[in-house]
Amino acid sequence: MAPIGSILAFLALGARAFTAHAPAGEANTSHQVRIEDVMLTLIPQLTGGFQVNLITENEETTIGHIGRSLVSSIFITEEIEGGVEVQIGGANLTIHTVSDTNARGIKVKWVAPTHLRLEDCFNFGKNHWYGGPMQLNQLYPIEKAQQIYSPYVSKSSDNAAIVERYWLNSAGQYIYVHPQVPLFVDYSNILGNHICFGAQIADPYSSKRPHIELSYDIWLLGNVKEAHKHAVANYLGKPSDTPDYRMVQHPIWSTWAQFGVDINETNLLEFAYEIREHGFNDSQFEIDDLWEECYGSLTVDENKFPNFTDFVQELKDLGYRVTVWVHPFINKNCEPWYTEALSKGYLVLDESGSPNGTWWNSNGTDSGYVDFTNPNAAEWWYGRVMQLRDVYDIDSFKFDAGETDYAPQISEQRGDINLQPHHIVEAYVRTCARFGNMVEVRTGFRTQDLPIFVRMVDRDSIWGLNNGLSSVITTTLQMNLNGYTLVLPDMIGGNGFNLDHDQADLPSKELFIRWVQANTFLPAMQYSFVPWNFDNETIEISKKYTELHAEYADVIFDAMLASVNNGTPVNPPIWWLDPTDEEALVIWDQYLLGETILVAPILEEGKTSRDIYLPKGIWWECGDPAKVHAGPAWIHNYPAPIDVLPYFVRDTSSEPDSATTPTVTILLLFLGVVANFVNLY
Repeated sequence: MAPIGSILAFLALGARAFTAHAPAGEANTSHQVRIEDVMLTLIPQLTGGFQVNLITENEETTIGHIGRSLVSSIFITEEIEGGVEVQIGGANLTIHTVSDTNARGIKVKWVAPTHLRLEDCFNFGKNHWYGGPMQLNQLYPIEKAQQIYSPYVSKSSDNAAIVERYWLNSAGQYIYVHPQVPLFVDYSNILGNHICFGAQIADPYSSKRPHIELSYDIWLLGNVKEAHKHAVANYLGKPSDTPDYRMVQHPIWSTWAQFGVDINETNLLEFAYEIREHGFNDSQFEIDDLWEECYGSLTVDENKFPNFTDFVQELKDLGYRVTVWVHPFINKNCEPWYTEALSKGYLVLDESGSPNGTWWNSNGTDSGYVDFTNPNAAEWWYGRVMQLRDVYDIDSFKFDAGETDYAPQISEQRGDINLQPHHIVEAYVRTCARFGNMVEVRTGFRTQDLPIFVRMVDRDSIWGLNNGLSSVITTTLQMNLNGYTLVLPDMIGGNGFNLDHDQADLPSKELFIRWVQANTFLPAMQYSFVPWNFDNETIEISKKYTELHAEYADVIFDAMLASVNNGTPVNPPIWWLDPTDEEALVIWDQYLLGETILVAPILEEGKTSRDIYLPKGIWWECGDPAKVHAGPAWIHNYPAPIDVLPYFVRDTSSEPDSATTPTVTILLLFLGVVANFVNLY
């Protein structure tokens, strides 16, 4: 047990590596602590800051470079309770070592005057990394992703609606950056094969902040699964309840992709009757853009809907629940609502006092973003949406947008200036959640606790990871590993409007069918383009997998309940079943439902077979106990013609109850902590 003692002693005493005064002219003096065969060194760099090295036996590994932007040959250190304090280049650094059950951590905090820029970089090494931002090109794992130094806030560019400050790696380590940091992030551009965290006062962070802070926590655990569970328990949180069950069981039918803004009472009733005539069920009928008189009016356009009350009632008579698309904006020409909001101080202003923002439906004018950080403004908006609900007997709402960059820049919000600009995202989403568990939102920041669906940003009607079909899977994994486990995939087939790629168009029959299949074991299915846009075969295949989804609704809901109880992902990556499986750690085109179903959809055009990796366990092909496979193993060239979705159900009947062997589990975990730390990065 000596190695365990070494690691615990190292973590407890590691701060002593810094406890020396470096006089002028000794910038290359290194500071070390040796605990048996483990040593951490902090080496001052002429280019700025400290290189951080880990030495085990005769091997030395550079794990990072902190304070890179602070060029100074003089630094002063002082030992403090539980750690060390360092003054260098006008900035103050404190480092503490901490621990809890089965976990060891390092807390780092820089504080500096506002004219400085802070920058710490950590080596991706040979590990695989997860979490990070939602991106247009959603790679998984993320160590090869593109992230050029830029502000790390929820924003419309790069699809960055979800940007939790959390990164996790395959060795069982994670980094969490605190919300008050004016954070910038870079992957491998500032420093090759490194993730770099910057902090500075620059757009969109307010110059009125009193100081710059770069603070983050690094935690070391036995494996990647235990690390993520620790992050959920201590930082990310878990859902407080489940969304509406019927939204899980049956599809949402949206008007957006099928009709765009060209909606009216006649074509939407035809749409509703067609759904019924083709034998499909529903969770709700969603009236999307553009039903209102002008953007932000929240009043019905009577030219399109002469009698909205009767229209809604006819939909309800057909068995639908009715939802309406709503957003946080008021366009400048939408009167008298814009003037009312502006005069009452209910719109976000920039630091010069201007309310002029923009969004995709600004329609050539400026728009205002309701200031949800102002409680009076949030209540005014909430009351108007509530009135819409009550007057027309609307069941719920699709709440769109909410990212920070739609507000005027640099925005001036209420509340703690150190939480701006992303404070408004949380305030908006929490206001939306007051309407109950049938709502959906598309953004979030520290809102994983809400019992509502979070919809991924619109997908393009293309194949591939660049916001096409493949990215539905990788984005689902990204959202789950950021704590957003209640994922609402975008519309099947994409939206047909984001034609930002040469190959983009309306979905083909093949793309549409493969999209249906890929969604089957995700939490919800959402149609807008319809199967009868194609042919009878498309209708039958779509119905088959829509009904299969409904058959497994209880399994999906149980996975949601597990997320509420334990914070576990609803759709985990396949390494969740064996976090030590090197093959599983890099597989991006398969996913799990809970811990019992593995799904391997076809994601490439023209493919009618694929290779499938099964992690450890006994697996039943398509749930058939007569077709047994033992993992871990590859199945090569598994046949999957156009009507086949490959999936496997894990046989749990013969597996031992892990609760009966706690001593073995704990021992292995401690050994894993040591092994992973010794081989850190």
